[in-house]
Amino acid sequence: MLLKQMISGILEAGCDEAGRGPLAGSVFAAAVIFDEEKTNWESLSELNDSKQLTEQQRYRLRPLIEREALSWAVVEVTPEEIDRLNILWASVTGMQRALDQLRVRPQHIIVDGNKWRPYVPEDELLAIQADTVVKGDGKYMAIAAASVLAKTYRDDYMRRLDQEYPQYGWAHNMGYPTAEHYRALREHGPTPYHRKTFNLVGR
Repeated sequence: MLLKQMISGILEAGCDEAGRGPLAGSVFAAAVIFDEEKTNWESLSELNDSKQLTEQQRYRLRPLIEREALSWAVVEVTPEEIDRLNILWASVTGMQRALDQLRVRPQHIIVDGNKWRPYVPEDELLAIQADTVVKGDGKYMAIAAASVLAKTYRDDYMRRLDQEYPQYGWAHNMGYPTAEHYRALREHGPTPYHRKTFNLVGR
C-alpha cells in the first residue's frame, strides 16, 4: 500500500529518474507535488513503482498524474552530461533541474535512492529539507508519480531515436545492454547517443 506523503500537511516534492542503466540515450528525471487535500487519490489507485506497472498502466496513469498534480516537471540530461558528471550525479542533477521547473516551491523533498546533495533554490539561501528513500518509488505517491513520468517520457524519447537508428532495437530495449544491442554495437559501432564512459563492448 503506497503512503500518500512522508510528512502530512506540507507541500512535498517526490523525485525520481529513469534510464541510469542504458548504454545509450539521456537520463530523464521528474519531480511531482500533490496537494494532499485536493488530489483525487482514487483516480491514482494503480500508482506504484513504474517498474511494477505494465506499459499500458504507465501510459494510462501519465495524464492522470499530470492532471492531479499541483505541479510537475520532467527534464532530460544528455549522454554528454552523463559522461562528464557520471550517471549518479547526472541523475541527481536532473532531479534538481526538475525541481527548478516546478511552478510551486516544495517545503520538503523526498528522493528515490540513497544519494543526494543539498538543493538550494536560486533565490534562496538555505537548502530545502530532503530525505532519500531506498525503493521510495514503491512507498510514496509523489516518488511513484515521478517514476512514471520519467519512465514514459524517456520511452517516448527512445522510440524517436529508434527511428533514426533502427538497427539497435531501441524501440523495445530502450537502450539497455541486451544481447541485441551489443550485437548491433559490434556490427555498426556506437552512435552519437551512446554513453562513451559505459561498457559498449560487453564481455
